[in-house]
Amino acid sequence: MQDLRFDGKVAVVTGAGHGLGRSHALLLAERGAKVVVNDLGGALDGSGASAGPAAEVVELITKDGGEALANADNVATPEGAQAIVRAALDTFGRIDIVVNNAGILRDRSFGKMSVEEFDAVLAVHVRGSFLVSRAAFPHMKEQAYGRIVNTSSPAGLFGNFGQANYSTAKMGLVGLTKTLGIEGARANIRANAIAPVAWTRMTEELLPAEFEARFTPERVSPLVAYLAHESCETTGEVFSVGAGRVARVFVAEGPGWRTDDLTLESIRDNWDAIMAEQPYIQPTRLGQQAAASMQAML
Repeated sequence: MQDLRFDGKVAVVTGAGHGLGRSHALLLAERGAKVVVNDLGGALDGSGASAGPAAEVVELITKDGGEALANADNVATPEGAQAIVRAALDTFGRIDIVVNNAGILRDRSFGKMSVEEFDAVLAVHVRGSFLVSRAAFPHMKEQAYGRIVNTSSPAGLFGNFGQANYSTAKMGLVGLTKTLGIEGARANIRANAIAPVAWTRMTEELLPAEFEARFTPERVSPLVAYLAHESCETTGEVFSVGAGRVARVFVAEGPGWRTDDLTLESIRDNWDAIMAEQPYIQPTRLGQQAAASMQAML
């Protein structure tokens, strides 16, 4: 079958100076996309700034015959987000793909986390993804085409000690993704999210050392590229990805329990049914006898 390519397409990848974003940008460029490589060039906690990391990625792309532009604007400000998208339009004439990957860490246990540490993480992950997507959205809508890939995390989906800020931000991106998928549908704008596990400078202190060889960014980027491709019609979904495994992640609702007389005590007495993941069947006397007989046979 024919290879999937991005010839004629323009992509913005935020946080693309290191790790996952760098890998995404290189793969998209390798497959023919023109790439705006955005990275503020700061430390993991967001402090400092340098155009170096983005410029290094652009150098790698151009050395291999691709087209790319380095950008060091801040995703967390409206002016910065607009400047990132404007760079794509002014240099390449359009914008087709946004990969929201920029992020910082301010890990601390909940009782010790400051308001500033909480707000700073949400500002980059959630506000930044919103602002860059919002800046690109009208242009995608006008051309009736666009692909947005947001970066969630297992920490957002399942929680993680010491990351109340990060977990909140990453689950917030799930909601943003689902709404973008709904609102963009009529304009052929597809939005999806990944929840990656990869060895990067952001995770090297959290993951076991033996993960480094298996959980490389290069084993995540193919999913990002597929979700960004014109042939992918899926939208509003979240995917777990790492070490070559890809799986859809979805929210499920159990069968629940219903009554016409809801009280605290009735909730207490039927808590197992409320918590059940499978259809709850009230055991009958015959059923109890059958279960006892089967148990005796084991």
